[in-house]
Amino acid sequence: MKKPIVTLLLGATVLAGCGTGNKPADGAGAKNAGTVAWTRCTNLTGADGKPTAPPPGVECGKIQVPLDHAKPEGEKIDLALIRVKATGDDRLGSLVFNFGGPGGSGVDTLALAARAFSTPGTRYDLVSFDPRGVERSSGVKCGGQVEKLLEAESDADGDRLAKEFAAACQKDSGKILPYVGTVQAAKDLDLLRAALGDSRLNYFGLSYGTHLGAVYATHFPKNVGRFVLDSAFDPTVTFEERAVTQATGFDHAFEAFAKDCVAQSCELGADPAAVEQTVEQLLTKLKDQPLKVGDRELTYGLAQLAVITPLYAKSTWPMLEQAAAAAIKGNGTAMLTLADSYTGRKPDGTYTTAMTSLQAINCADNAERPTAAQTAQINERIKSIFPILAAEASSGACAHWPVPGDDTAKRIDATGSAPIVVIGGKGDPATPYQWAETLTRQLKTGVLVTYEGEGHGAYLTGSGCVTKAVDMYLLNGELPTQNTTCPA
Repeated sequence: MKKPIVTLLLGATVLAGCGTGNKPADGAGAKNAGTVAWTRCTNLTGADGKPTAPPPGVECGKIQVPLDHAKPEGEKIDLALIRVKATGDDRLGSLVFNFGGPGGSGVDTLALAARAFSTPGTRYDLVSFDPRGVERSSGVKCGGQVEKLLEAESDADGDRLAKEFAAACQKDSGKILPYVGTVQAAKDLDLLRAALGDSRLNYFGLSYGTHLGAVYATHFPKNVGRFVLDSAFDPTVTFEERAVTQATGFDHAFEAFAKDCVAQSCELGADPAAVEQTVEQLLTKLKDQPLKVGDRELTYGLAQLAVITPLYAKSTWPMLEQAAAAAIKGNGTAMLTLADSYTGRKPDGTYTTAMTSLQAINCADNAERPTAAQTAQINERIKSIFPILAAEASSGACAHWPVPGDDTAKRIDATGSAPIVVIGGKGDPATPYQWAETLTRQLKTGVLVTYEGEGHGAYLTGSGCVTKAVDMYLLNGELPTQNTTCPA
């Protein structure tokens, strides 16, 4: 039976203000519309992976940026943009978003998520983009290797597959690969700020977006406007530290899901231990007996992803219960859909660049090159903490990458910037709370806000305390007190 090798790019699941009082940051309230030619969006992708029409008030555009910022007059690439115009009259400028990844499409995500930011959207144009190496912005393509990895048998030679994957990426996207790192992306952000007509960048980064924001603040501290970094990532951790910390976080989230499921009359078991055992037994069965879903199969590896995906947010925990219960009864459709949302698989069987862009950016931002043997040792540590996150087989994610990595993006120091609001959640599985603490210290200008509840992305949990703190800061410049704590 085929059991896919899920190449868990260790740390792939992660992954960023302005003075107090009511005076806007410099550049806020500017009437300059910038230099971007905004037009109707024509190629958006909906939550179901299918083409969708843009919502009202949504426009798309692009700017050109240097392929290599060390050669500003050299070859250019396009950066794809999206904007939702401010709904009120008292405009403060633009608020730029990066929703995470690395490798997530900001263009598609903002079109879907703009309503969640409707309050700041009264006074800001909400703007996002596909970072370099992602989707419409010279997205990294690797010759269909994502599908090949997902379909590979568990006893396949993982190191050979990693070599083939890297070679395919080099063949299809060799020109962009050396230039997709976060430092280059931060320099793009500053060109975007200027093109939007803002003298300072107002920014909202989630997950990996906190890393991009922190790198921007390090390189352009005087251009920092109102910055919110939610679900903070610590870029100084090693691949192993990242993997172990996240395994611990997801283990805690799985336990919290099980307890909550029982409290809601759970179909999976009468007590939390029974719920966990039921899900684990389902996955174990799928190792030898994949579940037929049309012309596809729900395999062990895809089921792993189906379990992990809803653990990101408490609001999606019911999806895990329902999908697992259906799979136990022989219907794997819902679990396959959850897995596809993680891997970026579209209904037509093609994939977004989410997984390939993620690997390219992770490898660009790290000089580390763990071997297959070292990765296997890390995987054993993951198994001992949270087996559902461990790969059936593993390979060094960056071991054979065709371009060298660089640790420059690990250096964070925003000395001289305006205050930066950093939010960490005590129950965040993907970017655990301690990373918010360490990133706050590294920035030197960080102001920590603690959310005591579950989920990845505190602003999106519905916490009135977090929402108020962020909105008051973005709209009025009222900085939260250092170490503000918001209850679950």
